This record gives sequence, C-alpha cells and structure tokens, in this order.
Amino acid sequence: MATGNTRFVRYIAIALVFLGVYYFLSHTDYQSVDIRPGGLNTGDVKVDNGAISPEAPVQPGPESPAEAPIKEAPAAPQVQDTPAEPALLEDQFGAEHPLAMNPGAPGWNNLEGTDPGPRMNATFVTLARNSDVWEIAKSIRQVEDRFNKRFNYDWVFLNDKPFDDTFKQVTSSLVSGKTHYGEIPEEHWSFPEWIDQEKAKKVREDMKQRGVIYGDSVSYRHMCRYESGFFFRHPIMLNYEYYWRVEPSIELYCDLHYDPFRVMVEENKKYSFVLSLYEYPETIPTLWDSTKKFMKNHPEHIAEGNSMKFLSDDGGDTYNRCHFWSNFEVGSLDWLRSDAYIDFFTSLDKDGGFFYERWGDAPVHSIGAGLLLPKEEIKFFNDIAYFHNPFTHCPTGEQTRIDLKCHCDPQKNFDWKGYSCTSRYFEANGLEKPQGWEEQKG
Repeated sequence: MATGNTRFVRYIAIALVFLGVYYFLSHTDYQSVDIRPGGLNTGDVKVDNGAISPEAPVQPGPESPAEAPIKEAPAAPQVQDTPAEPALLEDQFGAEHPLAMNPGAPGWNNLEGTDPGPRMNATFVTLARNSDVWEIAKSIRQVEDRFNKRFNYDWVFLNDKPFDDTFKQVTSSLVSGKTHYGEIPEEHWSFPEWIDQEKAKKVREDMKQRGVIYGDSVSYRHMCRYESGFFFRHPIMLNYEYYWRVEPSIELYCDLHYDPFRVMVEENKKYSFVLSLYEYPETIPTLWDSTKKFMKNHPEHIAEGNSMKFLSDDGGDTYNRCHFWSNFEVGSLDWLRSDAYIDFFTSLDKDGGFFYERWGDAPVHSIGAGLLLPKEEIKFFNDIAYFHNPFTHCPTGEQTRIDLKCHCDPQKNFDWKGYSCTSRYFEANGLEKPQGWEEQKG
C-alpha cells in the first residue's frame, strides 16, 4: 500500500511540473532575437548572452579591420516579432494598435502594462567598462521606468575587456528584455597598422599642453573610432536592424508614450537626435578636408536633398562644426552597414585623424548622416527629454511638458542657446520652431 501511495504522489509531482512548464511558455509573449554565430569576419569576438555561450564559434577575422567592410546588410533573424516594413506594419497593426503620439490617442495613459503593439527588430546598445556598472545601472532604470518596462527590448553591452560577474548580474537584473555581452576584438580597439604611433604620441602631448579636452587620451580615441566604424559590425549587433545608444549617467525627464523604434520604421527615418552643438575646432582641423576628398572620390554616395545646409554655411567649402550629440541616438544599423557609410568611414580612417587629431564619433556620424541621407530621413525627437552632463534637452512648449509629465527645468533647455545647432537644423530643413522657443534663448 505504501508503494502504491508513493507512486501516486510521484505521478502528481510530475503532472505539476508539466503544468508549470506549460504555464510559463504560454504566458511569455516577448521572444528575443537569437544570437546568430558567424556573420561578419571581425576578429576573435567573444559573445556572452547572459550566462549562455554561443553554440558555434565566431569566425576569425582578417588582418586589418579596414579590410572587412560590410557590403551587404546581413539577413534578418528568423525570429522577428514583426516585419520591419512600414506598409506591412500599417496594414497589420496601424488600426488596431496606433502609436500614442498625443494625449487623444488610444493607449496614451497605458504606462504600466505591456504595450500590445508590434516590436521592431531593435536593441539598446551601451559601450561600458566594468567600473561603470553603477552609473549604467542608473541609466538602465531611467530607460526601463520611462519606456522599456512596457516594450521589453534587448540590451547589448560591449567592452574591450571581459565583463565581470557583478556587471552582468546587476545589468541583467534591471533590463526587462534579454541582455547580451560582447567583447570588442583587439584590432578594433588598437592602432591600425598605417598609424605612425610616434607622430600620434606627439599630437597627444601637444594637445595636453594646450588643454584640449581628452587631448592626451589614447582610450578616448579608440572609443571614438570604434563608435564611428565598428560597433554596428559586432556579431551580436548583426542580429538587429535598429539601435538606441545609451551611456552611463543619463536621465530621461518625461514619460515616453510611444515606441521610438517603431516611429523610425514607420516614418522611414535612418538617424535621430535630441541635442546638437558645435564641435571643438582644436579636435577636427582636417576632418572637413578628408570629407571633401571622400565626396570627390565617391559622388555616387552623396544623397540628393541632403543636409549640407546644416553642416556648412558656404555650400560645402568649409564645415561650421555643427553635429548631433551622439551619446543619444536612435538609428538604422542597416544604414551604418551600407556601402555608402562603410566607404565614408574607411576613407576617414585611412587619413588617420582619429589619432593624429582627435576626431569624435559625433561629428563623424553627423557628417555621414548629413551627406549620405536625404534630410527627410533624419529626425529630431523633441518629446524625448534627455540629460547627459552638461547639457539638457527639455521639450519646448509648456503644454507638451504638462502632457508628458516632465520634471525638467525649461530654462535649462540647451536647444535654443547660442552654442546649440538645433535652431540651425530647423532653419536648414524649413521647419517651424515650436512655440515658446524664444523664451529659452538666454
């Protein structure tokens, strides 16, 4: 009898386990993108998807990263939630789940539950060190609380060193989507073979004496070069079509009622920003000369109806130093992986200005977007309130700030100040400035 009771209890336990597994699977409505091994030949890249290693090794890379330009965007993963085609999105989801772009839209007040609309093939991406863990934790909470807790997008972390257990434990516990951890290959974070390192050293010493910000930093130069030409080539990033860059210690001041990734897809935008300003002239003395050389050698890549008026006051003879601040950007990875952008970056990289000067990724991205894209494919997100030391983007317009429940000081809004280029962006694109902008000029 005891044996029969034991067997009965065992059957009950097994049944409960199967019921538990069924419940978990049937109540999981977000399916993350599987990491596709192989892809671009970019060197010995280490990929860590949480605690799980990829089943297949990443293919070894070429001798020089500049020898491995991407000439075709990689195929989309097989497990996308929805197709990234605006017409298909409108047909399948537009009427049922419209974007909540204003207070009268359905779903405007749904800021707690999971958003029922489609998900794009997109990810957040952060370049960070292990020592940044608590500052990036603050940024994650800002993004999750204001937006991602309802959308559950993935988050990719990249580092030139292996991430430690503390970093992975803290970040994975905060992100509502899947977290992926990638190590940057040495050839993407070192001096390329054509750089005269003694010459580069003298430049750093000179900049240090002149007090140029980050002028003597080697790691800062590697970072700028990597963000300019390589982050979108990392094997993990090849699984996505759109990215949202997040850096440590940022703040989001207002509620975000819609999905910026979906806005980018439906409006056919390739690059977006919230802050713009003038670059330090000491850091880019020959950047425009290199750009003009590229334009001469590759006229086929220069878009009709581009944003030259934003970049230059004299039709392209000189650069006015305006750029989009790239520590916040939402953009198309397929565009960055295009022939046009890869050729642009490779041309600049060969000229050596990342090391012989101190070219930043912000002016490189901005000039690339400004020349290679029609101006209609660049978007300004006025309603995404953002802070990265020392600048604030606080939405212009009192009613907008009320509707979005913002807690930023409008007088600290950088958009219309003298060192900002946002006013120039509006003028170059023939856009009407939002009501109240003149009150924030001081």
